[in-house]
Amino acid sequence: MNKEKIKKILKSLHCGKLSVEEAYSILKTLPFEELGFAKIDHHRELRVGIPEVVLAEGKRLEDVVKIAHSIYKKSKKLLITRASKELYENLKLKEATFHPLSKSITIGTPKTLKGSILIITAGTCDIPVADEAAVTASFLGSKVKAIFDVGVAGIHRIFDIKEDLLSAKVIVVVAGMEGALPSIVGSLVDKPVIAVPTSVGYGTSFNGLTALFSMLNSCVPGLAVVNIDNGFGAGCLAHKINILSFGVRS
Repeated sequence: MNKEKIKKILKSLHCGKLSVEEAYSILKTLPFEELGFAKIDHHRELRVGIPEVVLAEGKRLEDVVKIAHSIYKKSKKLLITRASKELYENLKLKEATFHPLSKSITIGTPKTLKGSILIITAGTCDIPVADEAAVTASFLGSKVKAIFDVGVAGIHRIFDIKEDLLSAKVIVVVAGMEGALPSIVGSLVDKPVIAVPTSVGYGTSFNGLTALFSMLNSCVPGLAVVNIDNGFGAGCLAHKINILSFGVRS
């Protein structure tokens, strides 16, 4: 439920196209809908600009299906992260799209995307996390471009995308191993840079802790860091920065 839909309901009520009971029936699940095992926050997009998103990982398939149908019924859009092909098939929603790289499911990505978010990865192993960020930001309404495999092992590659770096409103940098790429990018641009550590790496990478600590300890001022493998969080933050950059609030 977003502000446009609520305004439409209230106008229809005012004009007599909806009865009080009909309007009540539509609005009665605000601020949330009780499913017994879950409370679906249909009011979230109206409050914070980002609708409730379903994290499928760790949940029973049948529970995710019920949650997803509840959200889709009210808003006609849906984002599920860390999903499986099995879940996608069990949703039985023909409008749904499965994104195999990030294992995300979407319905209702806006046709017109705004602004400019650049998402880059240090290596190809970082692509699934980058794709989660890209799918998320696109679902929310931001225009996204992704460039892969420009890490510090071949530092000359970053200079080949200079125009992309300079034209973006916000940049998301996804890296594992020693996590150095966000500092490199942050030293080259005056744009907001969001660093995403990934769990890619050998032994002392400690499943992404080394990259996380490296990014948190960057000497580049103004670098934002999200949690390990948190492409979703990076996509949300990038979208919020992106829409603020040209005076639009979703």
